[in-house]
Amino acid sequence: MWLIWRIVAFVVVLGALGFFLLAPGIVERDLNPVLAHDSWPVSPAAKAMHERLLVGDWHADSLLWGRDLTKRASRGQVDLPRLDAGNVAMQVFTTVTKSPSGLNYQQNSAAARDDITRLFLAQLRPLRAWLDLTQRALVQAEALAEAEAAAPEAVKIVRTRGDLDAVLARRADGERVIGAILGVEGGHALSGEIGNLDKLYDAGFRLLGLTHFFDNELGASLHGEAGAEKGLTDFGRAVVRQLVERRMIIDLAHASPTVAREVLEMVDVPVVVSHTGIYSHCQTVRNFPDELMKAIAENGGIIGIGFWKEVTCDDTPAGIAGAIVAAIALVGEDHVALGSDFDGAVATRFDASELAALTQALMDRGLAEPVIAKVMGGNMVRFLGAALPEG
Repeated sequence: MWLIWRIVAFVVVLGALGFFLLAPGIVERDLNPVLAHDSWPVSPAAKAMHERLLVGDWHADSLLWGRDLTKRASRGQVDLPRLDAGNVAMQVFTTVTKSPSGLNYQQNSAAARDDITRLFLAQLRPLRAWLDLTQRALVQAEALAEAEAAAPEAVKIVRTRGDLDAVLARRADGERVIGAILGVEGGHALSGEIGNLDKLYDAGFRLLGLTHFFDNELGASLHGEAGAEKGLTDFGRAVVRQLVERRMIIDLAHASPTVAREVLEMVDVPVVVSHTGIYSHCQTVRNFPDELMKAIAENGGIIGIGFWKEVTCDDTPAGIAGAIVAAIALVGEDHVALGSDFDGAVATRFDASELAALTQALMDRGLAEPVIAKVMGGNMVRFLGAALPEG
């Protein structure tokens, strides 16, 4: 009997080790695949142009997955080596803190079982972050800070205009450093306490998406139960005012259309829709109505075009280029940028290392280099230069 119990204990321990060591990777491979494809053709002219560009991306969820971003991974879509290979100069790293089971674009309940809890347990993240949404954001921020400490030649966290200028100066001198901006995907990361905004700001966060896939304390989601006609709560309005005061960027991706309109009525600063598509080009519930996109652009805002099929209706480089051309036609070349949603539980046709294929596709659509330069990162850098706090 004693031997049997030893065998049982061994099997239990082995199973637990297998769960903690293997399960997170298995989940990510399933949720963040790079679909099989032949090498995308990139001409010498496109490759040379791509190397001249300042490339920037408004949205990647890479910090969620517990990988060492300083090392090239065999799963997912982003890490520092692949960003370098793709000549990316600026990357927003967003932090996901809650995700309802059964995730969909139509309607999700805030009370549904939270899949991020299970993921954090499986990843053996710090105990303080298992049930605390604010701590989940802070733990992910710490992972980026650890990457910066381990590879300062590769990445610098951008908190101020001075940090942005330093990154741009280093790249002008030939360094391949990547400027990293911390963002929050969903104001539920505040845990209903406006004082937690100070904690996030002090940790380096400079962008906050008001909602994600469900309604929260700030207001209605595009995918929640309250409905598109529901807007900001009083708490949400207080948070918006505090974001403007702190010079934190407001991200309207995943917000209900009413929340977006109410924010535009409240603020006198430009906002972003970090990862999206154009409704008249790809008619899905995930994309805002065209007139709302126009209003955001008229306020000086930026529209980040995503790289996955549900927002572009074609996730090849040519398809994404088509969505970008549609965005330019709708809101103008000064208001369009990249918003990949890499590592955001989406399938893509290429990863960060292959971004030159998008430059080729934009050239194939007849866009001139100055326009391509704006879309691929110039508009993002300009926006950050005006939006970030001084320092």
